[in-house]
Amino acid sequence: MTDQETFDICIAGGGTAGWMAAALLARFLPATHRVTLVESAEIGTVGVGEATIPQIHLLNNALGLDEAEFLRETRATFKLGIEFDGWKREGEAYMHAFGPVGRAHGLLPFHHYWLRANQAGWAKPLANYSLNEMAARALKMRRGPRIAHTPAMPYAYHFDAGLYAAFLRRYSEQRGVTRVEGTIARVEQNGESGTITALDLGDDRRIEADFFIDCTGFRGLLIEQALETGFDDWSRFLPCDRAMAVPCENGGDFTPYTRSIAHRAGWQWRIPLQHRIGNGLVYSSSHLDDNEAVRLLLGNLDGSPQADPKPIRFTTGKRCKHWHGNCLALGLAAGFMEPLESTSIHLVQSAVSRFLSVLPAKTPDPAIVDWFNDQAQFEWTRIRDFLVLHYSANEREGEPFWDAVRHMSLPDTLAAKLENWRATGFIHREHEELFTEVGWFQVFAGQGVEPRDYNRLADALSDDDLRKLLDGTEAALVEEARQMPSHRDFLTRFANLSPQQEASA
Repeated sequence: MTDQETFDICIAGGGTAGWMAAALLARFLPATHRVTLVESAEIGTVGVGEATIPQIHLLNNALGLDEAEFLRETRATFKLGIEFDGWKREGEAYMHAFGPVGRAHGLLPFHHYWLRANQAGWAKPLANYSLNEMAARALKMRRGPRIAHTPAMPYAYHFDAGLYAAFLRRYSEQRGVTRVEGTIARVEQNGESGTITALDLGDDRRIEADFFIDCTGFRGLLIEQALETGFDDWSRFLPCDRAMAVPCENGGDFTPYTRSIAHRAGWQWRIPLQHRIGNGLVYSSSHLDDNEAVRLLLGNLDGSPQADPKPIRFTTGKRCKHWHGNCLALGLAAGFMEPLESTSIHLVQSAVSRFLSVLPAKTPDPAIVDWFNDQAQFEWTRIRDFLVLHYSANEREGEPFWDAVRHMSLPDTLAAKLENWRATGFIHREHEELFTEVGWFQVFAGQGVEPRDYNRLADALSDDDLRKLLDGTEAALVEEARQMPSHRDFLTRFANLSPQQEASA
C-alpha cells in the first residue's frame, strides 16, 4: 500500500464492542485509514450494567479520557474487586480483590508464608492482608495510598453499558468516524477468495471496505453466517446457557465491588451504578426454567425493578477463528463467556490492541492472522479455566446443578494448574495470561482448594519473624484503610457530581 492509498474499515454493529473499536481506531489510525460504523437503532444490544477489571485504565488512558468526565457521563462507580457469596457453600463468602495480598519476602510470593501459617493454625483470613478488600468491606475508596510502603490499590469501574457506548460514539464521531444508520441485509463476498467486499443495506446502499469488523452480537453475521468459521462449544465446562437481566432502584448500599451470589442453578450478579443497580441471573435451563428464574431474580433485588426482566440466551464458547480473511470478530460475535470475572470489555480491548499491533495491509499476511488467532485462543482458554475453577471447586452438595459441575471433567490446562497448586502451592502463570498468581490464590483459598504443602523456602523465617511479617502487613493496611473516605463521598468529590447526580448516587 503506497502512502497515498486509502484503507477503508467498516465496523458492522455498534454497542460497546463496536464503539470501543471505533474509538481506538479513530485515536491511532493514520489519516489514510477511514472508519465507518453501521448500526441500526432498531436492533437492541445485550447492554446491561457493566463491570470491568483494572486493565480498562490502559484503554481510557490510551484514548486520553478525563476520568471525572467518564465517571459522570457513564454514571460509573469504583470497583475494588468481586465478592463470591455461596460459591464454596451456602453462607460463606470470599473476595477476589484487585491488587496485592500481603507482601512478598525474599524469593517467595506472600501466599507461601500464609500457607505455612495456615497449616500451623494461626493465619488470619486473606481479607486481613488485602487493602482492596479492607476498603471494599468498609465501603471506602481512594485512588492511591497515603502511607509510605503501602501497596497500590488497583481499581476498575461499574458503568452503564448503554451510556458508555454513547460516550465512545461521541468521542469517535468527533475524530472522524462515520456512522451509518441501517440494517445489514446481505454480506457480499468475492466469488473466488470468499473475502467480504461490501455490506448491502437493502435500500440501494452498499458499504464497501477493505477490512470488516464484526460486532453483530451472537449472530456473528459476518464471521459465522458469511464466512462460516465454526464455533468451539464450551458448554461441557460452563453449562449455564441463559440469563435474565433487570435494573432496580439503588437500595443505598453503595458497594465499591461487584457481587456474585450463587443460587441453586447458577448465580446472580449485582453491579452498583450511581443511579441504579444492574442485576442478572445466569442459569442452566436444564436445572431451572425461565419462569422460576424470573421469580428467583425478582425475589432477590435491593430495590424495586425498573423494567421487566430481559431474557438472554447463549452458548458459552468462541469462534474457531476470530480473524478470518479480511474480517475480525469482536465482542459477542467472537464468543461468549459469562461475566463471572468481568472480562467482556477487556477481551474487546485486548483484541483491538492486538489488531493494531499488526495492522494489516490490504491483503493480510496469513502468518499474522494465524498468530492473532493463536493468541486469542490462549487468552480465551485461560480465562475459561479460571471461570471453571469457581464452579468445579464447590461444596454445595445435594444440589443437582452444583453436583454436576463439581464432578465434571476439567480442561487439561486447568487440571495441570490444579495439580501444581495441590502439590506445593505453586501457581504457574503462563506467558501473558490475564489472571495473576494473586487472583488464582484468592479463588483457590476462597473455594477451599488446599495444597498438600508449601514452598519450603518459607521455613527460612523463624516463627517470630513470620508473625511479624503477617502482623506488620495487616497493621499497615488497617491504618491505610482507616484514613480513607467513604466510596460515596470520594466519588462525589472526585467526579464533581451535580446535586441531582449526587442524590441518585
